[in-house]
Amino acid sequence: MTQKEQGGRRPELMAELSAASRRYMAAYALFNQAVADRLGLHPTDMQCLNLLSLEPGPVTTGRIAELTGLTTGSATRLVDRLERAGYVTRERDTADRRRVLVTTEPERMAEFGAVWQRLNGPWHAMFDAYDDDEIALLTAHMRRTAELSATQVERLRGGEL
Repeated sequence: MTQKEQGGRRPELMAELSAASRRYMAAYALFNQAVADRLGLHPTDMQCLNLLSLEPGPVTTGRIAELTGLTTGSATRLVDRLERAGYVTRERDTADRRRVLVTTEPERMAEFGAVWQRLNGPWHAMFDAYDDDEIALLTAHMRRTAELSATQVERLRGGEL
């Protein structure tokens, strides 16, 4: 059904989407906090580990700042906390001794991954209810949401609003 065919239903659907989106974001934030609490981490630290697990190899603290949207100073403090907790180490880049690379610790990341693995079952069961086209739509939506969120973070940090 096109937007024109929906007629007066669009405002109602947009209001419902807005409410559902707000509940979704709150539910995710609360879930994120619960997992972080379980691991003894700050939620931002946990999400940093999540993002680091998606990177192909060691990264600089500057890259961590990019991934998380934090300032370089805040990213440095985040790496300090993760290093104290045993999740990462810092090493000089052998190709450029001026650079320091942050490397995840495999054993600790395996523990981190095991928690997510235990939580994944119900998520996979929920997604089993969707067909391939719906999964593709959800994936596209999540990608676009992540991109828009990054843009909005930049705007907020730049003083816009």
